Amino acid sequence: MSRPKQDFIDIAQVPTRVKTIAVKVGRDSANQKKKPVKITTDNKCSFCTGSKCCQYITSSIDSPRSIRDYDFLLWQISHRNIHIFKDKGGWYLIVYQQCEHLESTGRCSIYEKRPFICREHDNKECEFNARHDEGCDLYFRDYHSLDQYCRGKFKSWDNRFSKN
Repeated sequence: MSRPKQDFIDIAQVPTRVKTIAVKVGRDSANQKKKPVKITTDNKCSFCTGSKCCQYITSSIDSPRSIRDYDFLLWQISHRNIHIFKDKGGWYLIVYQQCEHLESTGRCSIYEKRPFICREHDNKECEFNARHDEGCDLYFRDYHSLDQYCRGKFKSWDNRFSKN
């Protein structure tokens, strides 16, 4: 059984930081040639599948300094769909949860009344260009990755519950 022809680009298959991609020119064309299209900030959102910027929220968090601080991060990352990262701007908590106003078409159902943060979102450097974990100093996807990092950072990590 052959696969049906797709009308949309699967962004997951497009290499990171791609500036041009090929799209179909007319379905009923006998030649089915592909024409390169330059991706710009004006048309980029139309090429983004899954509305990547509407799939999560980030919140800045205090920089952890002590074993207790890192242990608290372990508690946070133990919850589903939570990641933690550090970049040049500081430490952040990511909650992967789709916006409730995102329609199946990828459009915003409250576009005219959307919050300021959505209005101010700039797609110049957005999720279309790079994944969250690219460019981070540290990125933790789960309890185990953070726990392993803490074991290297603190010699007494495994003894943090001992009463001495």
